[in-house]
Amino acid sequence: MGMKSFRIRQMEQYILEHDLVSMEELRDTFNISMNTVRMDVAQLVSKGSIRKVYGGVSSIQKGNLLSFEEREAKNILLKKAVGKAAASLVEDGDIIYIDSGTTTMYMIDYMGDCKNVTVLTNNLNVINRAVALPDITVISLPGMLERKTNSFVSSDTVRTLEKYNIRKAFMATSGISIGGMVTNSSPLEYEIKKAALMSSKEVNLLIDSTKYGISALLTYANIAEMSKVIVNDDVDSELLELCKKNNVEVVLAQESDEN
Repeated sequence: MGMKSFRIRQMEQYILEHDLVSMEELRDTFNISMNTVRMDVAQLVSKGSIRKVYGGVSSIQKGNLLSFEEREAKNILLKKAVGKAAASLVEDGDIIYIDSGTTTMYMIDYMGDCKNVTVLTNNLNVINRAVALPDITVISLPGMLERKTNSFVSSDTVRTLEKYNIRKAFMATSGISIGGMVTNSSPLEYEIKKAALMSSKEVNLLIDSTKYGISALLTYANIAEMSKVIVNDDVDSELLELCKKNNVEVVLAQESDEN
């Protein structure tokens, strides 16, 4: 087998294992030029094992983003613990942004004692949960409901978000790479996440420990851009070291705290 054929098979396996991969990640992983990446990808697309998507490639075998319900069912106790720890960082009078995600939505469940807090969100689950909390003002960002993420997305979502001065953003992620890239799997939400970072004085990342070492399709931030990382206490020491290296405070969530 020639070097080119061997590389293409390695690339195919890499995409099948990771499901969603950017063209830049393929370039860096296999140490080849972008032109070579495009030619190799074209060959795999013609073979039928992968397909091109916005910003990268996707495994046809695994599909794109899992449904919201499938992701919500995973690691529920960890997510609730992280959500509770994040909620403890909200102060009376805060203006906050709660990102769309299956971890961030649990914050609202622990914000019953908050006073005069304004929540901006495109997260349908956050909106529904906040209805029962009279001291929380909810500003729902506009857009079309994307059922894969249970969030409202459109160019208007971004423009509206950019108008506000946000004190604290609470962000979700599909995974953090070993190198500290904060990634997400939905191209529709990429610009929204970027806008939230730009509009916020403090940015907090919510993650359960199973997401470390995972790269999704798009990188929307670097770990160094985060003010705090809220993660359950069963966390990889490498992630702790990564945060320390980048002067990012770590808030450890106790799983038993969710009860």
